[in-house]
Amino acid sequence: MSKGLVIVESPAKAKTIQKYLGKGFTVEASLGHVKDLPKSTLGVDIKNDFDTDYIVIPGKEKVVAKLKKLALSADSIYLAPDPDREGEAIAAHLAGELDGDGAKEKKSKKAKKGEPEVPPRIQRVTFNEITKRAVQAAFERPRHIDQNLVDAQQARRVLDRLVGYQVSPLLWDKVRRGLSAGRVQTVALRLIVEREREIKAFEKKEYWTIDAHLAAAKPPAFDARFLGKGEEKIEIPNGEEAETIRTALEKADWIVRSVDKKERRRNAAPPFTTSKLQQDASRKLRFSVKRTMMIAQRLYEGVELGEEGMIGLITYMRTDSTRVAPEAIQEVREYVGKEYGANYLPETPNTYKEKKEAQAAHEAIRPTSAMRHPDQIKQYLKEDEYKVYKLIWQRFVASQITPALFDQTTVDIDAKNGNDVFWFRVTGSVLKFDGFLKVYEESKEAKDEEDEELKHKLPPLEAGQKLTLRELKPEQHFTEPPPRYNEASLVKELEERGIGRPSTYATILSTIQERQYVQKLGGKFVPTEIGLVVTDLLVENFRDIFDVQYTARLEEELDEIEEGKEKWTDALGDFYKKFQKDLKYAEKHMENIKRMEKPTDEKCERCGAPLVIKWGKHGSFYACSTYDKEDPNTCTFTKENPINLPDLDSADVQETAQEEYCENCGRVMVLKRGRFGQFMACTGYPDCKTTRRLDQGKKVPDIPLDELCPKCGRNLMIRHGRFGEFTACSGYPDCKCVKQNFIGVKCPECKDGELVEKRARKGNTFYGCSNYPKCKFTSANKPIAEKCPKCGSEYLVEKNLKAGPVIACPNKECDYERAAPQPEAAASSAS
Repeated sequence: MSKGLVIVESPAKAKTIQKYLGKGFTVEASLGHVKDLPKSTLGVDIKNDFDTDYIVIPGKEKVVAKLKKLALSADSIYLAPDPDREGEAIAAHLAGELDGDGAKEKKSKKAKKGEPEVPPRIQRVTFNEITKRAVQAAFERPRHIDQNLVDAQQARRVLDRLVGYQVSPLLWDKVRRGLSAGRVQTVALRLIVEREREIKAFEKKEYWTIDAHLAAAKPPAFDARFLGKGEEKIEIPNGEEAETIRTALEKADWIVRSVDKKERRRNAAPPFTTSKLQQDASRKLRFSVKRTMMIAQRLYEGVELGEEGMIGLITYMRTDSTRVAPEAIQEVREYVGKEYGANYLPETPNTYKEKKEAQAAHEAIRPTSAMRHPDQIKQYLKEDEYKVYKLIWQRFVASQITPALFDQTTVDIDAKNGNDVFWFRVTGSVLKFDGFLKVYEESKEAKDEEDEELKHKLPPLEAGQKLTLRELKPEQHFTEPPPRYNEASLVKELEERGIGRPSTYATILSTIQERQYVQKLGGKFVPTEIGLVVTDLLVENFRDIFDVQYTARLEEELDEIEEGKEKWTDALGDFYKKFQKDLKYAEKHMENIKRMEKPTDEKCERCGAPLVIKWGKHGSFYACSTYDKEDPNTCTFTKENPINLPDLDSADVQETAQEEYCENCGRVMVLKRGRFGQFMACTGYPDCKTTRRLDQGKKVPDIPLDELCPKCGRNLMIRHGRFGEFTACSGYPDCKCVKQNFIGVKCPECKDGELVEKRARKGNTFYGCSNYPKCKFTSANKPIAEKCPKCGSEYLVEKNLKAGPVIACPNKECDYERAAPQPEAAASSAS
């Protein structure tokens, strides 16, 4: 008979724990949650104090049956899912299933008076790391299931169910079927939409800077920036003002006003919390949030390390705490002192301030042993696992190293011209002691002042010293709108606003992309047209529920439920009062609204009535406003809407041209062409086989042009087909004019047509005559309007050989060939 049955979520975790517990225990996996609310009904009795109807998840019946069978023959049952709300809920549901039926025969007897209390048969064990020491210690101190944690998880689940099941049908009715509303995902989408509108509404403001390139008695020369006049800082608003100041500066005397030297300390960052790991992995490794969490899960549950077997390499990865266990601090301090020396070891351990809502029972994300250097185990890890483990190890070790020291020098300079004194300043920093930077440097969203200061190398300077002006560099700038969110900055924003918790960030980001509410351009989130429509509809009609501050307050209430400060049913009661009010308002306000549509100036080509924009499965489309599904005699005219995304400006186009990185391994993605058109593929192939369709299932927007169609006079537009871009009339299908991509060379065969660039069905480029099919001239290589000097051929062609591009004769019997000019040389000769 088994001494004890241990139940965890995953087989990998089960395998690691089995090794530490030995033969007396049987370790099995529940494969995640075993019970949930039913999909076909609400599953919540609102009138009966939010009583829930949990059922065994379809497909999990065999798992539950197996666990029940094993439970019958076990003396004790230990529930060991993850140490958070979700894990506690899994444990509670398992206990509910295993405590019934035949399992009741094995229930613990009550201790007689004077005897020690017999522990309950079903107990809960938790650990922050899967190591022999931590697991065995946890089994020495089993506990009861924490009902407060279970209630907090149940409150979140019921909140999400109420919102999802009662709001989503309104979207189906007024926009299109298949859409969903989420309590937290809608607020995240709202942030992206509001940022997009802020960018579109932003008005650029011109300003100028003036840098003076100066030299002292000793090198190096340096640049100082204009700050103002006298002691007053001023901005330069335009070129005329900049030119006036520049003219005055050319005749000025340059003198050092003051030199301020000081030592600046830069402290190490604390060890990772979940959000900080997600942000750093996004910026440094180019991993998506979802990918980072999947890798961290594997490192936590255990990796096979040769003779050592399965070892959990990091602590639990869903945490908002920076706390570190005393034994881990002692170990890392020993490592730092031994590997880097006494100068790098602080006198006392570095401590970090906890956030107010941080879960005290959890630790920061750290390696289970600081002595396990990433390079020692690299041979056992996959490439992505090694990268994430190395990041976690470096951050943790650096967190217990002394600060980096910089010598910072700030020099103020006067440029005197008569009574006018112009104020310039330069600040330079020199790294004096690297400290924690020897191991790790925190990533940044953008370059900051410190990066600029480190670039400035200054000569010896003192007050009153004369300087020589070598050059003045006025430069025009424009203020820039706030940047779009990427995965790292959105997680940061969600965390700072108190929206979501460590366990939910990855799900939020995945959901809004899977629902096609947002797409990524150059790695940054842009709302789709359907995302804009859904946001406007929900925010307008549910002003409380999808309010950012209210959502953050709900997260705080869930924390209070977890701490036992509030009953979960009371919190839900308060929420439902607001929700019911919003729901009634929305139903009344939307009752008279037709299915969501947007009026346009376009006219129906069949009956002349105005067209409206409606939304379907594949985006928006034009439809006749007279259509009524109840009346079969109404006009059913529809046509494609060429723009299914927000308007793209030059900045958007520039963003799409930025490098894209593989979400799985972080390598650069490249554009490739397959049988179904263009797609992005990882350069790590065949090791990494990640690909991404360019349209991601959505229509790529057509771009209207000012150029008119030569046949019908309508505007031309850049369209996108299976084989790339082409320019065609916006009046299609009435006008089927397609603009030819002429290369400026007369057809050498018919002498009448011009050669155009074309694409074959397989996507290959070739060149043919514009008079096709009358003239069937084609060339695989690009023709050049130049006669062959050797055989007299009417044209030459550009060929790309392994040795480099050449200009050659197309005549097979002629061997004329010369090297093609390089792009720079061609440009200079053309000028």
